[in-house]
Amino acid sequence: MMETVLIHGIGSEMQGVGRLADGRAVFVPHALPGERVNIEITRDGGRFCEASLVDVLEPSPDRRAPFCPHAGVCGGCTARHMRYERTLELKRQMVFDQLQRIGGVPQPEVRPVAGCVDPERTRNKAEYPIARRDGHIVIGAFARGSRAVVPLEDCLLQKPESIAALRWFGKHLDGLVGADRLRFLITRVNRRGAMMLALSGDVPLPAGLAALWPKLREALPSLESFYYCRLNPRPAHALDGRCALVGGRATLEDELLGLRFELSPQAFFQVNPPQAERLYELALEAAGIREGCGLNVLDAYCGAGTITLAAARYAGRAVGVEIVAPAIENARRNAEANGMADRVRFICADAAREIPRLLRRGERFDAVVLDPPRKGADEALLNAVAEARIPVVSYVSCNPSTLARDVRRLTATGYRFQYAAPVDMFPWTGHVETVALMSLK
Repeated sequence: MMETVLIHGIGSEMQGVGRLADGRAVFVPHALPGERVNIEITRDGGRFCEASLVDVLEPSPDRRAPFCPHAGVCGGCTARHMRYERTLELKRQMVFDQLQRIGGVPQPEVRPVAGCVDPERTRNKAEYPIARRDGHIVIGAFARGSRAVVPLEDCLLQKPESIAALRWFGKHLDGLVGADRLRFLITRVNRRGAMMLALSGDVPLPAGLAALWPKLREALPSLESFYYCRLNPRPAHALDGRCALVGGRATLEDELLGLRFELSPQAFFQVNPPQAERLYELALEAAGIREGCGLNVLDAYCGAGTITLAAARYAGRAVGVEIVAPAIENARRNAEANGMADRVRFICADAAREIPRLLRRGERFDAVVLDPPRKGADEALLNAVAEARIPVVSYVSCNPSTLARDVRRLTATGYRFQYAAPVDMFPWTGHVETVALMSLK
């Protein structure tokens, strides 16, 4: 049944939000605030509904024709139907709303979102799913709202080197032995255009895959490293398993904030380097880390040590904690390569358990940088930070709702929210990175 609604807000995935005639909220992908639209209900969730967009009766001045041929089918981009500047305004509103509603901050100071100079081809990492479809092995992206694979030959988010790999496998997957057991192609491209490539699957290294290395080197001149990852049962992501080097270099080197970083396939590294530099500069600024400051800094969820090493250039001492062992190995080598091994310490452990132990043993820090995954920081870690009375918390978030939840938790332990500074790391999506400053009252 069709219904006409007025779109008054925006959801976490950039879908329009309106009210049905019965008063329930309805989420409508590809609808914009201010538009009057015809919709059809696709899912009745009880207190809310989801709907498809049928007609736009009164379009917003921010609407534009998406220029990606896969828009509306691929699940990667959810905002190509609007002006880029409008996406930044809406992301700022998302952060404001979550801090107010969940965080309990009455009128949070949220700065304008730092946008990209050019929002296309910004990502240095891609995960292309592989599946059998209509009797053929295809590679591309997941369809919106499902695990069905949409075949792609291009993606406007990705670097040309990554697209070259996507197209090569799109042409040759059907002829590869064991291709039906492959699940993902993963590419990482550094700032000079060199590429690391990995295939992941649910079986041991397929026969004949090692022989693929010389063919790939010939077809993809930018390729420096080739891995295979045997996935764990029910993997959480495309490289959730055991990685084995098939050919080339064991690591890929990249640069951030003038520092060199050595990356293994599973090491975390921000996917948009220019925006990552802006994000990390804001995080250091919030923590009070500047040249000659001499602070002792704790970096929780440190990954390959990007923030830790950036802080160590100015701080007196920096300690990074990360649970992923290959990332910590990369971090230690990165410290050596950048001449900072005597100024940093990296610990491979669960931050939620290790940091409370460090603080109980009497280690003292002037500032802590938290850069947790989407689920947010562990409550035990936040409690330990509060008990140790660390004066400043610089919180780097990729999820406004868990950021707001943790702001509320820190506020309850004696911290005051100062401001939030969002950065657009993922153009054309509902994702936004944010630096929030919390300080002791």
